[in-house]
Amino acid sequence: MDFKTSDRLNNLPPYLFVEIDKAKRKAIAGGKDIIDLGIGDPDEGSPKEVIDSLCKALQDPKNHHYPLDQGTSAFREKIKDWYNERFGVSLDPAKEVLALIGSKEGISHMPLAFINPGEVSLVPDPCYPPYKGGTILAGGIVHAMPLREENDFLPDLGSIKKDILKKARLLYINYPNNPTNAVCEKGFFEDVVKFAKKHNLIVAHDAAYSEVAFDGYKPGSFLKVDGAKDVGVEFHSVSKTCNMTGWRIGFVCGNEKIISGIAKVKSNIDSGVFTAIQVAGITALDIAEKHLGRMNKVYQERRDVLVDALNAMGWKTRKPKATFYVWTRIPKPHKSSIDFAAMVLDKAGIVITPGIGMGDSGEGYVRMALTVSRERMLEAVGRLKKIL
Repeated sequence: MDFKTSDRLNNLPPYLFVEIDKAKRKAIAGGKDIIDLGIGDPDEGSPKEVIDSLCKALQDPKNHHYPLDQGTSAFREKIKDWYNERFGVSLDPAKEVLALIGSKEGISHMPLAFINPGEVSLVPDPCYPPYKGGTILAGGIVHAMPLREENDFLPDLGSIKKDILKKARLLYINYPNNPTNAVCEKGFFEDVVKFAKKHNLIVAHDAAYSEVAFDGYKPGSFLKVDGAKDVGVEFHSVSKTCNMTGWRIGFVCGNEKIISGIAKVKSNIDSGVFTAIQVAGITALDIAEKHLGRMNKVYQERRDVLVDALNAMGWKTRKPKATFYVWTRIPKPHKSSIDFAAMVLDKAGIVITPGIGMGDSGEGYVRMALTVSRERMLEAVGRLKKIL
């Protein structure tokens, strides 16, 4: 039989981090000691308080049934309280908050609610791949918004052509940014709100890295800006906040009609977040500030080790204010980020992410994650010095 896959599936590019993992596994199978600075997966375990909370919740048979698609009222109430304390943003937990099986799930499903075939998503380039993948699977068209270093890695909204804007329905933004680690000021969010209202756009702000920040910097919320809830939503995840990537729990907040649209898609695709994990999610938000105080010091120390070493080698790399990524131009005379990343893996046993894999505008850059111990980071730096 001819098991032909759909055009939508065929239009999807290979998922970058799956390909990186394949290359890593092949190198390990060949006997190499690999230092993985590729995928942004925290190396330390989830906090003990969160694990204990889950273990207790697992013992309660009430938590073994289908969860509510929207999320439990207790989890949504906790999100409301956390948002108010952290950002000074008021939310209606019944209408403006939705639990997600990780923020990636909601981000990927959002185009199914709002993009018709042939309509456009405005997507930053480079970017987190699901912005593009979700649009393609919905039959939409991806329009790349280049993020240039000379513009502080902010999209130039004014440069988007009118014929594109006529077809555009959805605008993705992401600050602190993955992969560039750029941050933005409140004024950028204000410009986005004005732009969205002028062109009838829905805004999806991915704030997954809002809690990973250094040197006293405190990222703000898109929803804090006047009028933001009129046009958009904001995605969060406890994956990065509390070292819980494998738990798959996140949430989206904001405009109730947008929330309702995402919820309708979810009700036809999944049955919600396992209730016991939502209980653990409440604990995670309770302890987030305490946990992050220590964790961000660890990431900052690793950042300084890596960036100081790269600069000493002549890379001219800036220290990020937020995220646990270092985004840097590859050294001359190298031009291809894929070839450079392959060479580093082959000669130094270090996995790094080629910028081109996250968008055409990422060519000439690589991303390195701060998710290995200080000792392994020092080892990685030593290996780089030997081959460069």
